[in-house]
Amino acid sequence: MTRKIEIYDTTLRDGMQREGISVSVDEKVQIALRLDRLGVHFIEGGFPGSNPKDVEFYQKMAAHRLRAAKLAAFGMTHKRGTPPHRDPLVRELVKVGTPVVTIVGKSWKLHTQKVLRVGLEENLRMIAGTIRYLSGKGREVFYDAEHFFDGFRDDPDYALETLRAAAGAGASRLVLCDTNGATLPGEAAAVIRRVAAELKTPLGIHAHNDSDCAVAVSLMAVEAGAVQVQGTVNGYGERCGNANLVSIIPALKLKLGLDCVSDARMAGLTEASHFVAEVANISPEPHQPYVGENAFAHKGGLHVSAALRDARTFEHIDPALVGNRQQILVSELAGRATVLKKAAEMGIDLSGDKEALGRLLRRLKEKEHQGYHYEVAEASFELFLRRELGLHRDMIELDNFRVIVQKRKRAVISEAKIVLKGDADGHAIAFAEGNGPVNALDVALRKLLPERYPKLADELARIQLVNYKVRILNEHQGTGAVTRVLLDSSDGQDQWGTVGVSENIIEASWEALTDSLEYGLVKRRRRR
Repeated sequence: MTRKIEIYDTTLRDGMQREGISVSVDEKVQIALRLDRLGVHFIEGGFPGSNPKDVEFYQKMAAHRLRAAKLAAFGMTHKRGTPPHRDPLVRELVKVGTPVVTIVGKSWKLHTQKVLRVGLEENLRMIAGTIRYLSGKGREVFYDAEHFFDGFRDDPDYALETLRAAAGAGASRLVLCDTNGATLPGEAAAVIRRVAAELKTPLGIHAHNDSDCAVAVSLMAVEAGAVQVQGTVNGYGERCGNANLVSIIPALKLKLGLDCVSDARMAGLTEASHFVAEVANISPEPHQPYVGENAFAHKGGLHVSAALRDARTFEHIDPALVGNRQQILVSELAGRATVLKKAAEMGIDLSGDKEALGRLLRRLKEKEHQGYHYEVAEASFELFLRRELGLHRDMIELDNFRVIVQKRKRAVISEAKIVLKGDADGHAIAFAEGNGPVNALDVALRKLLPERYPKLADELARIQLVNYKVRILNEHQGTGAVTRVLLDSSDGQDQWGTVGVSENIIEASWEALTDSLEYGLVKRRRRR
């Protein structure tokens, strides 16, 4: 029978301690429901009694039925001199009504004496008394042994005594916490084996990432006998973060062959990771293992060629297992296989035209040498390919533009004039003001195009700029440096990237802007 490992998510409590994260109560509820869909076994929602937001979260969650997970409330041992049934924070843990309560207690003599300022025996009584009270109220209680590995180094006998106190009082899990993130994987495994030999209560691991070992510590702990892994989505947490469940879950299932979440639920891992990032207002890390946009991206020509023949040559798992996908990036390192693959994705078969393929590769390397960066601007790459092959005629043909930026007292006014090459009726001209020179060009262009292409007016209106990034390529040139502009655009259904390069930032922006609109219209024709 496959060994089962419990996944305990603390994104909504420990993860929220990351600098820069602040979510509303409703957003916490959204994340909890998404975690339930992922199939985690326990969701720690917060520390009721410490702040009104967490209390409200548990109240709102009462209206939702979780299918896979149990909700857990987090708290501390009762205060010195106050019995648990009179401690307001402990009573709040009962009041919120979660089936599981996780209690954190001190396992390191340094913290017991310097932070809590209680005697060692009193600390043991506080641990046992709190757990016994909550167990008596019908709650399943997990004990988080804070700073356990530091405490074990200092005095292993006392650290073990704190665990015995918790187990004797009814804790169903003893979770060893590497709170300072200082423990290396081998040491963690040795300590867990020692604890498992001393105690029969199932063990868990709660690792922080200060030594960049939290995932490794968690996996080694499981191999040493731990049955529960605590962590956060994307490794969010204070300082350097917590153990990253997004890496741990597929490692447990695909590498160690252990049961943690179902195959179907794990296929939603990438979407869940990105969902939490978006709600937390943090950009997803593109190089994050398993779920990052570039986790299965191939750029070097030899790598691409091998990966296209057999993905196992450069991919450690099938990306579909975690809801991700393979990407072939276009760059100056590209080989024939890259261009053939990308062209095929666009419906262009170049396999029998070696001359055209060779020409495209030479031009591609020239463009990349000039500063173009097509791996993040695939829309511009498709237009480049179509233009070089004579398959695309630009709808936006510029005769000239002029941009004026004028400072008037407290206001800065930007005005653009655009002249497009004419047809039988002559040149088309438009003027517009905007919030900066690029916006002024965009507004003026959107005045002209519906007049010239009235049937495309609705489609053009749907295309909106969603991101604008500028990169100086040769900084030593100062204000005369080459500038790369990257634009992300969307029509409400899809999103695409375009690139422009010039020594003049306005010209680079114009190129990226017009590519954005050209590509949006190419997509429209393709859908037809």
